[in-house]
Amino acid sequence: MLLIFAFSDCSKQQGSGELARLKPCRLPGIDEKLLCGRLTVFENRLTRAGRTIELNVVVLPAFDQKTKAGPLFDLAGGPGAAATEGARFYAEQGKGYRRRRDVVLVDQRGTGKSNPLSLPGKRTPQDYLSEMYPVDYVKRLRQTLERRADLTQYTTSIAMDDLDDVRAWLGYDRINLIGTSYGTRAALVYLRLHPERVHTVTLIGVAPTYLKMPMYHAQAGARAMELLLQQCEQNAQCHEAFPQIRDDWTSVLSQLGREPARVEYSPSDKSAPVNLEIQRDIFAEKIRTWMYGRDQASRIPLIVHHAAQGDFGPFLREAIRPSIPDFIADGMYLSVTCAEDIPFINQEEAAKLNAGNPFGNYRVFQQTRACSMWPQGKIPYDFREPVSSNVPVLLFSGNMDPVTPPQRGEEVALYLPNSRHVIIPQAGHGFDGLAEPECVDRIIMEFMETGEAKDLDVGCLERMVQPPFEKDPTNDRAANGGAGDHRGRMDQGVSTLILRGHQIDLVILKRHDKLPAPLESACRWLSFFPLIKSSLK
Repeated sequence: MLLIFAFSDCSKQQGSGELARLKPCRLPGIDEKLLCGRLTVFENRLTRAGRTIELNVVVLPAFDQKTKAGPLFDLAGGPGAAATEGARFYAEQGKGYRRRRDVVLVDQRGTGKSNPLSLPGKRTPQDYLSEMYPVDYVKRLRQTLERRADLTQYTTSIAMDDLDDVRAWLGYDRINLIGTSYGTRAALVYLRLHPERVHTVTLIGVAPTYLKMPMYHAQAGARAMELLLQQCEQNAQCHEAFPQIRDDWTSVLSQLGREPARVEYSPSDKSAPVNLEIQRDIFAEKIRTWMYGRDQASRIPLIVHHAAQGDFGPFLREAIRPSIPDFIADGMYLSVTCAEDIPFINQEEAAKLNAGNPFGNYRVFQQTRACSMWPQGKIPYDFREPVSSNVPVLLFSGNMDPVTPPQRGEEVALYLPNSRHVIIPQAGHGFDGLAEPECVDRIIMEFMETGEAKDLDVGCLERMVQPPFEKDPTNDRAANGGAGDHRGRMDQGVSTLILRGHQIDLVILKRHDKLPAPLESACRWLSFFPLIKSSLK
């Protein structure tokens, strides 16, 4: 193992020797050999003493090593997703990025194989329906992780200095950054800290440093839900199948608000049926996170309609199975948000803002309570100031995004004079489920080549249409796998892991991976996850 703690001369190294520090390796599901390595950094970068972290690095080399341009560093979402889980995308659908560029994936400290701040554990069906951060879980998580980590040392600014160490260690001069969801915040922080090292930045689902997650999650979710309901009402087939969809949505929330639903559920492993409880806030948060990707969003009218009739079968089919949050390191999520977001939320303001919102103040309450039990790291004095730079920046927002709506992209672009903000009309938090997702890749690759965003041809975005709404195949409850409130029974088929593209509550999902690469998908689009603990642990 090579221990590198000083990098004063590394940035001068150029050319083919820059990958000599890495060794050939193979990753699951990828046929070609890649290059892997570990760079050791101090956990406490200020004292430069004590515990160290081995940063996991994977490089997918450019096909043309002789005339290659600056590398692409892909920053994962979450916070808490592992960037290296996106390797499969760049080995398959995303190969075009590697024509003249190395693709560098670094598991941010606290994620993946870089001292992950997570606890392994088997989930029961009820775990998928429990609150985001139960008190006992947070206490146990902290107690366990503090045996091997100083939880105040995993903030974004610290991690982006790590990333620059990796850049220098590999001998790159200037790099191109792509960030999705939380990865956009990370990219912006890197741009502020190391502007001379950045050639271009691409931001997808923009999350500013001042966002105060999750204060505005409910607001963004309500906006996206209203747009989704309007689309269903204006779509002939959806309207015919669910003519009262807006009333159904109001009704099911009202019913669950009065009393949680209780359902008998038959697990896919053929074990004995179990009784499950579905609470209002959990149901609503699940719906919000399913709007991250348009394929899952297309099933929401069906799910809501059945639930309003007391049939939670379609809901449980989506809810009780591995999903994006399963790939988020909870401890890292808390170490970031408890330092960078929660302390700046005015609780009275949040309660007032989210009053009457269908998604309520649930996320603010859950994360505020969790952070009251979590050590708070320090952030730079100017961390929450907007990032200003003349570096070329391309920003993408989905008009249907339930967590980082176009408003955020507009705000960030105001301080980036050499930028362009593109809104994809039918996209959620990423491009999952849309037609012709490769359109975005072509635009990004051209942007990195030219370093100019203003004149990009984005006409193909008009062809990125959403999938059709899922039909109700029959009114037969049993055939629908229905489970009735208090009385019905649901027979669940095999619950396979299908992360369709991105969904990252984000899901960290891979833009257009419709499978069979669930982990890769998860990571690519992982967003500020909503992290319902049920899906997490």
